[in-house]
Amino acid sequence: MHPDPPAPRTTLPRGLIVAAVVGGAWRVWMLLFRKWHRPLLLNDSLYYSAQARQLADGVFFREIFVDQPGAEHGPLTAVLMAPVSWIADPVPWQRFVTVLCGIATIVVIGVLAARLAGPLAAVCAGWIAALYPNLWMNDGLVMSESVSVLLVAMFLVAMHGAVYDGSPRRAAVVGALVGLATLARSELVLLAPGAALVLLLVDRGGHRTDDGADRRAGRAELRRPAVLLVVAAIVVAPWVAFNLARFERPVTLSTNDGTTLLGTYCDRTFSGSQKGGWSLFCVTEDDPSYSADEEPSVRSARQRSLAIAYARGHLSELPGVVAARLGRTFDLYGLRSLVDQDVGEERSRWASRTGILAWWMLAVVALFGFRRVRRRDRQILLLPVVAVLVTTIVFYGGHRIRSSMEPTVVVFAATALAAWAKRNEETQPAIETATETATETATETATETTAETTAETTAG
Repeated sequence: MHPDPPAPRTTLPRGLIVAAVVGGAWRVWMLLFRKWHRPLLLNDSLYYSAQARQLADGVFFREIFVDQPGAEHGPLTAVLMAPVSWIADPVPWQRFVTVLCGIATIVVIGVLAARLAGPLAAVCAGWIAALYPNLWMNDGLVMSESVSVLLVAMFLVAMHGAVYDGSPRRAAVVGALVGLATLARSELVLLAPGAALVLLLVDRGGHRTDDGADRRAGRAELRRPAVLLVVAAIVVAPWVAFNLARFERPVTLSTNDGTTLLGTYCDRTFSGSQKGGWSLFCVTEDDPSYSADEEPSVRSARQRSLAIAYARGHLSELPGVVAARLGRTFDLYGLRSLVDQDVGEERSRWASRTGILAWWMLAVVALFGFRRVRRRDRQILLLPVVAVLVTTIVFYGGHRIRSSMEPTVVVFAATALAAWAKRNEETQPAIETATETATETATETATETTAETTAETTAG
C-alpha cells in the first residue's frame, strides 16, 4: 500500500498566478532594459550561443573556435535555443528562452509546494520564487541554469507523484526528466540513483510480507526503480552514443570534466582567495601541453590525469579545501570571490550581493520548514541537495553548483511560512476570545465592586 498524498487541487491558487505574473514581468523588464542589447561575455554563454547557432545552420555540436567535435556542455540548452538562433542577432532571443524557463519555474515550484503542504504554501513558494534573486538573476543568461532548475522542479513534482502512486508510468516520467536534466547539466545524473533508491524503499514498504518469503513481491519492489533507470538511460543514450562514435577517447556526457577538475585541483584553488573555487588560470598554466586546437577528448583525459595526480600529492590539504568548497556553495566562505565570479558570468553585482543576503534568510526559514514536511516528502526534496553536495565535494563550490537545490530551499521555506501563517490565524481568534472574556470579567468585577461600595456607603 502506498501512503495517501495530500488532496490534489485542480486549479492553481490565485495568489500563485499573481506571483507568476509579477515574477514574469520583472524578468521580462530585466531582459528588455538590462540585457537585450548586451553582448555576451567571455564565459560559457559563448559556447551555448554558438552551439545553438550551429544547430540552426544544420551543424551538430562542433567546437566553436576550432574544427573539432564539441561536447563541452550538455546539448539540451543549445537545442532549446536553436529554434530562435536562425535570426541575424539571436542572442536576445536566446536570452528570452531562459526567461521563459524561469517564469515556468515559478509555477512548477508553486505546484510542488501545493502538493506537499497545501495552497497557502503554494502561494508562499510562488512569491519567493518570483522575487528570489538566486533564481531570477540566472534568467536572461545564455546558460544552462534556468533550464536545469526548471527540470529539477519538474522532477520533484513527478517524483512526488511516483512516490504516492505505484504506477510504473509515473516512474517512467521521473526517469525521462532525470535524463533531460542530465542533458542540461551533467552532474544531475546523480538524481537517478537517489530517485531509484527512494522508490525502492517505498515499494519495499508497500510489498512487505509477514515471512519475507514472497519472491513476486521482491520482483515488484525492483520494477519501478528499474523502469526509472532504464528510461533515464534511453533519454541520454543518443547523446552518449553520438559522443562515443566521434571522439578519439571515450566520452559519455561531456569533455568538460578534465577542465573542471584541473581548474579545481591546483595551487590557486587549494589556498588563497580562490580556495575551494575554480580557476581558468589553472587550466591554461598548469597544463604545459595545452593547445586550443587539440582534440577535446585527448585534452580532457590528460587534464583529468593531471588533476588526479595533484589531488594525490595534496591529500592532507583536501579536508580544508572541501570545507572551503562547501562554504562557498552555502555562502559562508569566499563571498567576495563568489560575487566576482557571478559578475564574470554576467550577473549584476548588486543582485549577487542581494542573493547572498536572501540565501542566508531563506536557508534559516527552510530549516524550520524541513521539520514540518513529512519524512517521505523530505526524502524527495533532499535528492537535489545530495547531488549538489556530491558535486561540491568532488569539484568546487559556487552559486551555479547550488542552483539545482534552490527549488528545495524555496519549498521548505514556503512550508514554514504557511505553517506560521496558519498558526497565527488559529491563534488570533483565541486571543480575541480571551481578550473579550477578560474584558467581560473585569467589567463584571468592577460593577460588583462598585455596587458593594455603594451599598456599604448607603448602610453607613
